[in-house]
Amino acid sequence: MTPSAPVDQNADHSSAAVGQPDPAQDAVLAVARRAQSAARVLATATRSAKDAALHALADALVAQSGRILDANAEDLARGRESGTSPALLDRLALSTERIGAIADALRELAGLPDPVGEVVRGSTLPNGLRLRQVRVPMGVVGMIYEARPNVTVDAAGLALKSGNAVILRGGSAAARSNEVIVEVLGTALAGLGLPGDLVQSIDAWGRPGAVALMRARGLVDVLVPRGGADLIQTVVRESLVPVIETGVGNCHVFVDASADLDQALAIVLNSKTQRLGTCNTAETLLVHRSVAEAFVPVVAAALGDAGVTLHADAAALALVPAGVTSVPATEVDWATEYLSADLAVRVVDDLDEAIEHIRTWTSGHTEAICTRDLISSERFVAEVDAAAVMVNASTRFTDGGQFGLGAEIGISTQKLHARGPMGLAELTTTKWIVHGDGQIRS
Repeated sequence: MTPSAPVDQNADHSSAAVGQPDPAQDAVLAVARRAQSAARVLATATRSAKDAALHALADALVAQSGRILDANAEDLARGRESGTSPALLDRLALSTERIGAIADALRELAGLPDPVGEVVRGSTLPNGLRLRQVRVPMGVVGMIYEARPNVTVDAAGLALKSGNAVILRGGSAAARSNEVIVEVLGTALAGLGLPGDLVQSIDAWGRPGAVALMRARGLVDVLVPRGGADLIQTVVRESLVPVIETGVGNCHVFVDASADLDQALAIVLNSKTQRLGTCNTAETLLVHRSVAEAFVPVVAAALGDAGVTLHADAAALALVPAGVTSVPATEVDWATEYLSADLAVRVVDDLDEAIEHIRTWTSGHTEAICTRDLISSERFVAEVDAAAVMVNASTRFTDGGQFGLGAEIGISTQKLHARGPMGLAELTTTKWIVHGDGQIRS
């Protein structure tokens, strides 16, 4: 999280404090105050109450799937008209199956342990004071994200289970989908006697609303941006609210000299083509020179059959079979998160050159090595600085659900508080509880 100075909780956050009426700011701060009140109610809820709420949210989504799909169709039609890329349209699109999977993720969350109240550590001091450090909710979590209505549900579910209220800014691309989803979730919560204000959207206030959310320091406890590099960096630069930075996924797969090439082929194809528009999709393939002549033609042909365009260095380009779409790579390619059917390819001399390339261009998300050499794998794990490092496995596994964390609110590429897939524990902070028997400090 970005450093935070002390906050005056009683400060006047209204637009009148700076002398200029601002409807968006006033509306967002009112939302934040309602979220604070709702979070206080949730803080005393039992696990059974929260789990029952998660099941009710899941049932409501399925029951209202027709309304949600109608709204999503409006968003998709508007996206096609405006020239939205296929990868972003894929992220935006819902179906009966996807809504069912989103609902199932809420049910899975209900089956996970409640992090709130977990004792992180404890001891009894020589003077008899009994100490416990326990997990407690953050309070109010803000989310700014793009074109992903599934994130609306994931964020609501994770916030609910971890005892937090959530304020959502989902962007114009998914505006209708998110509007209906938030309404469905709020109605379901109210039906259980919980505040509907636990899940609120500020999409109606557009960009000024997002700015107001970033300025709501003291009312919003933490802000999580999720989307493209521009969105994330804008939030990191501009927010006065502490930020957990989620990162873009310029992910690499390195095929080492000792790799099982059949296994490596399957890993590369899955890492790149299983789903193009996700942050854990591979964007660069590095191949050890000693196996390049055997591996590059085979993997290039398979990627070509999958419709992938290769952006290859000279050594790799010379090995790409005729008929496979390929272009010479530039340094821009090494830095690019394509989120499309494109893959950068480079032949490297050895493990050292592969690690150096990754160090230079990584976004710190997920990096993978295919190798049967224990020393190479141990060096790669130790020397590559990323939130997740894979050995003989697809980059696509960096995901809260795949890691057994339930749904995730994002994948953090920073090093403070949270790193990697952010599940329930990452949406809590800790509190020290001290029990004494009249002790005073001398």
